[in-house]
Amino acid sequence: MLMSCRRVSGHSTTIREAFGLSWSRSFAAGGAKSKKGAKGGGSAVAPKASMLSKEVKSTTVVSGNILKDGEDPKLLPDSEYPDWLWHLLDKRLPLSELKRKDPKTLPYEDLRRYAKLDNRARIKENNSIRAKN
Repeated sequence: MLMSCRRVSGHSTTIREAFGLSWSRSFAAGGAKSKKGAKGGGSAVAPKASMLSKEVKSTTVVSGNILKDGEDPKLLPDSEYPDWLWHLLDKRLPLSELKRKDPKTLPYEDLRRYAKLDNRARIKENNSIRAKN
């Protein structure tokens, strides 16, 4: 598998030698050992149950802190968050459904989405036609 780069004064240089690459396998330190002959290949140590109380879970964002000296942020009431946040996970119509509807009755956001998806589909179709030729 070693590819030769070039011959210099009678010496054949491999890619590894040319770039000074050395291959060595490294392992994660302190990995969990499994029992010999254990079924399923899982670790011998069962995962620990969460030690956080229900009160803490319901009032804070667990593991939401990204700062070294900070603390997890507190959850606020729903009225304190912006309205757009609650619509992030709403299902949006696919292109096939948008084509079936009358463009005059579509809301602005759906009309923009229709134009974007239709344009993307036409680009893909043109690219596939050009690739075949």
